Amino acid sequence: MEDISGELYTDLLRHGAHTRHEIHGRRVLPDGDLMKQAIATLPTALRDDGLGVESTSKYILQELVPALSANSQSPNYYGFVTGGVTPAALIADHIVTDFDQNVQVHLPKETIATVVEDTALRLLLQLFHLDEKTWVGRTFTTGATASNVLGLACGRDFVVSHVLKGSEISVAEHGFIEVASRLNRRIQILTTTPHSSLSKAASIVGLGRLAVKNISVEGSVEFDMSKLETCIADPEYITIVAISCGEVNTGHFATNGLQNMQYIRALCDRYGAWIHVDGAFGLFGRILDSVEFEHVMRGCEGLELADSITGDGHKLLNVPYDCGFFFTRHLSLAESVFRNPNAAYLSSNTGPKSPDDPFSSSIPSPLNIGIENSRRFRALPVLATLLAYGRIGYKDMLQRQIRLAREIAGWIHDSEDYELLPDQGVPVSETELLSKIYIIVLFRAKDPELNRILVQKIKDTSKMYVSGTSWGGSPATRIAISTWRVDVQRDFELVRNVLADVSRTQS
Repeated sequence: MEDISGELYTDLLRHGAHTRHEIHGRRVLPDGDLMKQAIATLPTALRDDGLGVESTSKYILQELVPALSANSQSPNYYGFVTGGVTPAALIADHIVTDFDQNVQVHLPKETIATVVEDTALRLLLQLFHLDEKTWVGRTFTTGATASNVLGLACGRDFVVSHVLKGSEISVAEHGFIEVASRLNRRIQILTTTPHSSLSKAASIVGLGRLAVKNISVEGSVEFDMSKLETCIADPEYITIVAISCGEVNTGHFATNGLQNMQYIRALCDRYGAWIHVDGAFGLFGRILDSVEFEHVMRGCEGLELADSITGDGHKLLNVPYDCGFFFTRHLSLAESVFRNPNAAYLSSNTGPKSPDDPFSSSIPSPLNIGIENSRRFRALPVLATLLAYGRIGYKDMLQRQIRLAREIAGWIHDSEDYELLPDQGVPVSETELLSKIYIIVLFRAKDPELNRILVQKIKDTSKMYVSGTSWGGSPATRIAISTWRVDVQRDFELVRNVLADVSRTQS
């Protein structure tokens, strides 16, 4: 079996970079004929003899890569909340594949992988102004769903233990049937306009999708505080409060300032509830420090009062798929829930600890604080990109993303053809309206027929990509700006021209 030579590796990287630039300069989405052609070249059966490394690599680059979307390379991919990949993260990710570390057990005398991972997680905490001595439970995940699974699983056992004080019974150890026989109460998840991954996580950890209850103020994504207190105080339930820090359709926040979070924290302490923050992209608002972004900053205030926080690296951090992260202040609880038992060969075997020994470390093995036993070295691209661009680089990136979103939202607000969402219900100034825009612009066409096909007509231009959603029972279009490649003036002009052309060709 042939190895890949250094010369071939360099050629392939150069070829890949050239192909990426071709795609970047041409279209956001691949041409339909190119996609059909690529599909036609896919094998229908496994060959007895292989093509070899060089031929296979060239086939992939020449036939398959042009039929992929350019979401990472294009500055005008605005679907979902999919960031690009910074150059530093891209280089690090090649190294991750080349060295193929399985970062599951802390083996400090054999590899520094787990030390690098812990360093990357501590730098993330510093980026978000969270105390690393408080947030001692920390790990990387595949993304929002896995991170929410961790948060709800920890919250589940926390609220159960609050009711069964002094008991050694837990869901993780004994299962729900045993716990239910002693508990005589149901678990509810109180939230506002939750991301679908929260309901999926609730299903996975045994709480059930119907346990997720939306208690937002009508027409808003913020908590109805009086309803929150009534629901938490209900003696039939024990509670996990899940805070949407950056609601997926609008980018708005479930809380509005430190006082909101202090009130929720006091309620949860009184009734033994757990606070989980889904901060997939909203958490990054904690990087900001300017009055220009005051509303966003208020939405992120007080998150340090939560019990668990999740975030996505493959969104605003702009590292490759897949990468999420999870923080909790309750490390011992996480280790109790996710402990990997009865596998002696997965022991750290670090021996006695010495303060003078550089290989002696208190870093917990990741397999005991997360889902996977087998884990990709996601930490290296995170470390690389944080080292390369620092706090100032990421603040600049986020400011450009928000400013572009606000430019687009302002143009839509003044447009005769489009309507900016959500409808505020009461008259507000344009300045106040735009101050609430984070990185997402939600809108619809005023012409119902155009609105029905608006997303597809925008995609058909291949100049930009948007995702479709719904709001108020009608179709809506969503622009989510999350790439490091943002140039506010250049990209605003492209978006404005595309939207203007789409409405003009429909009339």
